[in-house]
Amino acid sequence: MSLLRKQPNGTYIIDKREFSNRLRKIIGFRPRNLSVYEMAFIHRSAAYTLSNGDKINNERLEYLGDAVLDAVLSDYLFQKYPDADEGALTKIRARLVNREQLNDLALAIGVNNLLISHINRSRPTKYLYGDALEALIGSLFLDKGYSKTRKFIVSSLFPDNPDLKRLITTDSDYKSQVFQWAQKLRKQISFNYNEDYDFTCKSSLFTTVLRIDHEIFGEGTGSSKKEAEQKAAYEAWVKIGRIGFIE
Repeated sequence: MSLLRKQPNGTYIIDKREFSNRLRKIIGFRPRNLSVYEMAFIHRSAAYTLSNGDKINNERLEYLGDAVLDAVLSDYLFQKYPDADEGALTKIRARLVNREQLNDLALAIGVNNLLISHINRSRPTKYLYGDALEALIGSLFLDKGYSKTRKFIVSSLFPDNPDLKRLITTDSDYKSQVFQWAQKLRKQISFNYNEDYDFTCKSSLFTTVLRIDHEIFGEGTGSSKKEAEQKAAYEAWVKIGRIGFIE
């Protein structure tokens, strides 16, 4: 069933009953302020325009949710790993909230069944659903406060299971690994950037080329320089291993 209901004038509105039912399956309880959750699932490509000309989308909630998620995980990891130092805790948190991981979590809980966008679903979405998950967390924080939001994040998104332990113990910061390897062998490493604008997603798209001793070792594309760097570094790390450079 579609979330959008067509009006006699040809416009569409969100079917609140269907939206509420789908939302409750994700968060596990009845929302108090449904409208703030509706905003969390309106991508900028499908922004609503109000009578005063203001456009509504989930970008502000995404910003808030990102900060809340960092705070919750910092608190959670601080308590769960009392012997870990600052550097270790920061690395663990970074692995838990990387864009690919958040996108997979969003798909696992059904965020894709709520998101409203004008982006072709058959195309790569550049972590479209992970961004919406952060917006959902921002909505939860505004509607229910920190305690309820923390419970949702810890119990629904990051339960204590083998997959979480594997994620924590796997170093996915390929840029750091490539830099450490290059420094050890005294090799020169550089990143070159190119920025384009994706008019479909209405956002910048970065392409990064990683060179080692002037030879191209990896290329990556992402919605941020950091994301593009990690993808390029991953390609380089795989290539380094394949040609027998890793000891």
